[in-house]
Amino acid sequence: MLELPDALRGAFKQPLGRVFTDPRLLLDADGAGSPIVAVGDVVTYHLIRAGRQPDVAVVDGRTERERVDEAVAAGLPDPGVSVANPPGTLSEGLLDALSAAFGSEGPTVIGVDGEEDLATLPAVVATPLGGSVVYGQPGEGMVLVPVTEATQATARDLLGRMTGDTDAALSLL
Repeated sequence: MLELPDALRGAFKQPLGRVFTDPRLLLDADGAGSPIVAVGDVVTYHLIRAGRQPDVAVVDGRTERERVDEAVAAGLPDPGVSVANPPGTLSEGLLDALSAAFGSEGPTVIGVDGEEDLATLPAVVATPLGGSVVYGQPGEGMVLVPVTEATQATARDLLGRMTGDTDAALSLL
């Protein structure tokens, strides 16, 4: 549905929020509202170990392009929903699953066949105001993105700069 053009890759190097290395400090920080969405296996694992099951988690069995280690894999709940999402893209299935997750009872784990790296943007758009999205920043830690009108506008702007049908993608969220 949407694809990341090479020219936009640099826009994702800068974190969208504060970076934390301790999940307990992240969970106690201003802006760590509910619902909480975790994008990434290691982030999800650390939040669960800190005592907070994310309301929505998006996992793909990988971290920094390598399989997650056995301890992380064993510490994650099984996905309740599976979607295909090729690297560098946002598929209709992933966007649908994110949107539907907020209407379900209890936590939802979305398993991605492919890559979940770009799921942060639609997660910020789909998460209700006051919630938060947490994702991994390679080599740095976990990024906390409080969901505000400003962060949603930033996510919409970045989605709008991807190639594909942005209007249709946003209508799913």
